[in-house]
Amino acid sequence: MRANPERRTALVDAAIEVLAADGARGLTFRSVDVTAGVPNGTTSNYFSSRDDLLLQSGLRVHDRLGADSAHLGQPPSPEFLTSLPQLLRDRLTRDRAGYLALLELRLEATRRPALQEALAERVRANLDENIRLHREHGLPGDPLLFYLTIGGFMLEQLTLPGVLPDGLLEKVVEHGVRGFVGGGP
Repeated sequence: MRANPERRTALVDAAIEVLAADGARGLTFRSVDVTAGVPNGTTSNYFSSRDDLLLQSGLRVHDRLGADSAHLGQPPSPEFLTSLPQLLRDRLTRDRAGYLALLELRLEATRRPALQEALAERVRANLDENIRLHREHGLPGDPLLFYLTIGGFMLEQLTLPGVLPDGLLEKVVEHGVRGFVGGGP
């Protein structure tokens, strides 16, 4: 296998674009070569199998969709919690292909135990960190309920835009945060 890390990352990013556009069934070494604009056979020089490419795509997509560096050092607060849905929506909208690829990878993981294990490990670590920060900073509400609420809204918003009324997520989060802080609904 080739060792050029920049080329490898570019190929994985191209695989993510293919997953978003054509689904897991459309992901082939050839389709990645075409999307990346590289000579035929390049992807097969970097990945031992399609499963390896799927696994690397699953790990990379989480890096692409991770928190903006501007918000990493910011201590969580009820105000930050209230603004979080818009920040997340903006990030996922900027990389809609990454989010759609993540959904494809999650579906594919139901059929591929190694992919499921890798994705579950990455998501669990992220969730554990979010719960830790939520509790460490004494934020209101149940962090798991917050995670599930935002995740459900993002799924609707980015896969079926227009189904939910504009501003609904913010209203639900604000209502929840105020209720937990004691300001009433």
